[in-house]
Amino acid sequence: MPHLEQSSKLDLLRYVAKWVALATVVAGLAGSASALFLFSLDWATQTREANRWLIWGLPVAGFCVGWLYLKFGQHVEAGNNLLIDEIHDPQKVVPLRMAPFVLGGTVISHLFGASVGREGTAVQMGGALADQLTHFFKLNHTDRRMVLMAGISAGFASVFGTPLAGAVFALEVLAIGRLRLDALLPCVIAAVVADQVGLLWGVQHTLYEVGLVPQITAWLLVAMVVAGAVFGLAGKVFADGTHALSGVMKKRIAYAPLRPLLGGTVIAAVVMWGSFDRYIGLGIPVMVEAFGHPLAPTDFLGKMMFTIASLGSGFKGGEVTPLFYIGATLGNALAPLLDVPFALLAAVGFVAVFAGAANTPIASTLMAMELFGAEIGVFAALACVMSYVCSGQSGIYRAQRVAHRKTDAPSQPS
Repeated sequence: MPHLEQSSKLDLLRYVAKWVALATVVAGLAGSASALFLFSLDWATQTREANRWLIWGLPVAGFCVGWLYLKFGQHVEAGNNLLIDEIHDPQKVVPLRMAPFVLGGTVISHLFGASVGREGTAVQMGGALADQLTHFFKLNHTDRRMVLMAGISAGFASVFGTPLAGAVFALEVLAIGRLRLDALLPCVIAAVVADQVGLLWGVQHTLYEVGLVPQITAWLLVAMVVAGAVFGLAGKVFADGTHALSGVMKKRIAYAPLRPLLGGTVIAAVVMWGSFDRYIGLGIPVMVEAFGHPLAPTDFLGKMMFTIASLGSGFKGGEVTPLFYIGATLGNALAPLLDVPFALLAAVGFVAVFAGAANTPIASTLMAMELFGAEIGVFAALACVMSYVCSGQSGIYRAQRVAHRKTDAPSQPS
């Protein structure tokens, strides 16, 4: 018996040592890649803002990126969905080219004014770089799944500066209604270390001023439930709209590079003629504004339309930062209607629309606490869970599976 206990302790020590080492390597790669990406993104944003005419190049830029993906990147074009599919059903190592392709494609999208985000890029870079360890260490399918999940955690955590949310995001996003806790150790280590690696490179994340979070009252709890339902519907409209436009474009335009050419032409013309610059790029200044004073009540709708047009026509980037923008501005619009402080509902909306669209309420609640302080936790949790329940059985990631339905309502006939 003592011999068995000693053997068990050695096995545990080997397990911990292996995953600490692997997760740290993944974190170093993903955190460094995210730092390079964020610095490139800052350059692209500043350059576009100083040279507004660059948006006229959006159609050509979209065509060029689309052509490169068609010729050399078809195996990695699925992006986040490819990573999720490989975790569910491992087939072959994700090509390393995914990282430079999505990095270059996203920076070009931002340089010329597409309305896209950054989470997808960081996650894809983290996953692709992590998966290269499969060959180097000859990992089996189980270990490869965990390394890929660690890469997703590291990418998400380092690009937003939210290690707890990053760790749980990778566990939660794979299947609706199920957490993959077998990968908890590598995901937590990779997320925490990757965030620190980014900070060591000099990354600075945006600070959002929420101010003093009010005490919990019955009305505020009711308001969070009501607002959460609205946030969930917004997330569903965003996800369904993006998928629908993408499907129409693929059906009507067979040659892939022509899709962003057409979409880019429309976006550039509308922005330049209508002065809708606040709805392109990341939109961080508008998000910061949403925490301080009333904005136009249609800002969330403008950002949603431009992002659906950009992603649906094939521009590269993420969905999450636009969802933050939509949530913050929608919360800003709802605040006076629900008699809730602007900053509080903007902060809650910031994470809750994302929770519904990505089906990740736990990661979203943790993100709220990391970005805005632990005091907002109860409000964020209520809104994120309501958003998750009200956003339907699908989301922004097509490869996400349904482990358990959100409600016991019968399925609708197809």
